[in-house]
Amino acid sequence: MTSTRRPADGTLTGKVAIVTGAGRGLGRSMAQALLDEGAAVTVAARTAAELDTFVAAAKESGGRALACPTDITDEDSVERMVEATVETFGRIDILVNNSGIVATTPLVDQPAEEWDRVIATNLRGTYLATRAAGRHLVAQGCGKVVNIASNFALMGMANHAAYSASKAGVIAFTRTMAIEWARDGIQVNAIAPGYFATPLNAELREDADTLAKVVRAIPARRMGTPDELKPWLLLLAGSASDFMTGEVIVLDGGQSVR
Repeated sequence: MTSTRRPADGTLTGKVAIVTGAGRGLGRSMAQALLDEGAAVTVAARTAAELDTFVAAAKESGGRALACPTDITDEDSVERMVEATVETFGRIDILVNNSGIVATTPLVDQPAEEWDRVIATNLRGTYLATRAAGRHLVAQGCGKVVNIASNFALMGMANHAAYSASKAGVIAFTRTMAIEWARDGIQVNAIAPGYFATPLNAELREDADTLAKVVRAIPARRMGTPDELKPWLLLLAGSASDFMTGEVIVLDGGQSVR
């Protein structure tokens, strides 16, 4: 296997990160960005095969990574993810809460089970992972939590009630924990992406009419690329943001300010 990972710049050398929802898409891209800067990274998701591929490539290129198949909605599974990270790497410095799912059902037709599944993944999962990792961050007196919200939390979007509500909850949770942990040396911030071109929306992008409709709603007239999110992740994960907490960085080409 040939790795394309560039040499680490070392800005996060010695740090340990957990990235949830890291099997593919933005989660995988963010995990790679942290690895490229020298961090040891636990990648968590439901699908073990995708995680194992990431870890194999990381090890081949000299990085440190741990695959941890995790059900982010299950308390015991999340606790095992955190403990496995501490047992393997000795500490936790950075938590990226990225796990999330979308439902596009009109509210009057939406089964309660679907609503509950979205809230459980997007909001409960963020709570469980932050609580579990937070015990270690508070004990050591420093750390970074980066929650991945959405621009849908900031504007109305038909047929996305559960998703928008869950991501708005993530923003409120971010601000609350920023206050609660400020004196513990822990910064809690969020990124609210809009549409980014990833494998998760490949089907949408293959439909010319649907893609055109989506792009027309974005003042920049395009989707973002994963590389455009990485610098903001690294800002929030690194020492440059030590006096920044409770903030939400919106990356959506202007869609939420129309």
